[in-house]
Amino acid sequence: MPTSTLFPKSFASDNHTGVHPAILAAILDANTGDAPAYGDDPWTEAMRNAFREEFGAQATAYPMFNGTGANVVGLGLALRPYDAVLCPESAHINTSECGAAERVLGTKLIPLPTADGKIGVDDVRGRLGAVGNVQHSQPRVISISQVTECGTCYTAEEITELADFAHAHGLFLHMDGSRLANAAAELGCSMRSLTTDAGVDLLSFGGTKNGAMGAEALVVLRPELDGPALFLRKQGMQLASKMRYVSAQLTALLRDGLWRENAAHANAMAHRLADGVTGLPGVSLRYPVQSNAVFPVLPEKAIAELQRRYLFHVWDAAENVVRWVTSFDTTPEHVDAFLADIRLVVHEVTGD
Repeated sequence: MPTSTLFPKSFASDNHTGVHPAILAAILDANTGDAPAYGDDPWTEAMRNAFREEFGAQATAYPMFNGTGANVVGLGLALRPYDAVLCPESAHINTSECGAAERVLGTKLIPLPTADGKIGVDDVRGRLGAVGNVQHSQPRVISISQVTECGTCYTAEEITELADFAHAHGLFLHMDGSRLANAAAELGCSMRSLTTDAGVDLLSFGGTKNGAMGAEALVVLRPELDGPALFLRKQGMQLASKMRYVSAQLTALLRDGLWRENAAHANAMAHRLADGVTGLPGVSLRYPVQSNAVFPVLPEKAIAELQRRYLFHVWDAAENVVRWVTSFDTTPEHVDAFLADIRLVVHEVTGD
């Protein structure tokens, strides 16, 4: 078995990071004796209570293995066989879930163009002409990501505007909140203010990107949608038999503000990284830094050279945009070492 790390610090994804010690401790604490399976255990009850405390008394949380599963099961609660989901063209459900929603739910995704990962009322309004037309799939759900795939954040006001519009037109608002914690930490607000209080109906809550070993949750914020959840979760292959180990991770994140501590630190490291490349020749930022992701434009030769030393993804090869992501365990020393190499390589390839 390996006894030391085989890789340098990754800036490719917060999925690359390890597990926060407090979450590992929570898993070990749950590993005591026997407990009923499938969620009928005290750890899962504690998890449900923690979500109610965070998101309101009407919130019902269902632990899931992964974000794709949470998205599919959540969307399934609101969709009829002939319905469609309106989402940004960059949305994870549209670009990075291998057509799971279409395959499993048989729904149609209608992607909306966006410059920064965000959509608004005007983007949605133009797609409602199909309502009532039997030739077309019927718009039923608006799905947004918080933070977006471009690292940008919706404000509470923007979400409320979308939710009010959706509800006025008989639609539901779903949020893919795989990095909801990062948005709340960046905006200096509660997660509830960006979800329950803003009118979100269904939430996929992310834990894995914020220090968990492998734990996500579907949170139903509109009780009338909740009825089929237990059955759709099972059909969606998201029902854990030893659920206490998933539940314990989520509770550890929500209690004592660990979610905010982890997210705020990751965001701070992203800002440190972005500040460090500002002013370098041939370098600019594609999107504003509002979370734990940085999207710089780099000289093409610099990308190839840096990828020999570090893990990170090319976001837009045609425009030489890359993505750097920081995590709860990214240190200032990690960032500064990366910055030193970036500066050296950029100056070498630009001759500046």
